[in-house]
Amino acid sequence: QVQVVESGGGLVQAGGSLRLSCAASGNGITINALEWYRQAPGRQRELVAILGSSGPTNYADSVKGRFTVSKGNAKNTATLQMNSLKPEDTAVYYCAADWINYGEPSAGRAWGQGTQVTVSS
Repeated sequence: QVQVVESGGGLVQAGGSLRLSCAASGNGITINALEWYRQAPGRQRELVAILGSSGPTNYADSVKGRFTVSKGNAKNTATLQMNSLKPEDTAVYYCAADWINYGEPSAGRAWGQGTQVTVSS
């Protein structure tokens, strides 16, 4: 079983910063990518940023230049640094881990429980 845990959400004023963390774990798995999504009330979940296992990153146009995804200090961890936050960034942020188990073999995507980010104007 693959577990994903996010942390670091909270309330911040517009223009402020927050850092989210994500940690994925599971026996015998390899993480191919860690991804950040967000879902605002009444809206579909949208992709925010992707961190590939070898380091490449990709971002939604709405967060380019403001958000940075990077590897954490521990294996299978990632951080999402969010700067110049806007009220429209308010959402529940989810981390997803694309994993593969070469031993079984099996693969899938595991989701965290989400963390609330609220940006006040």
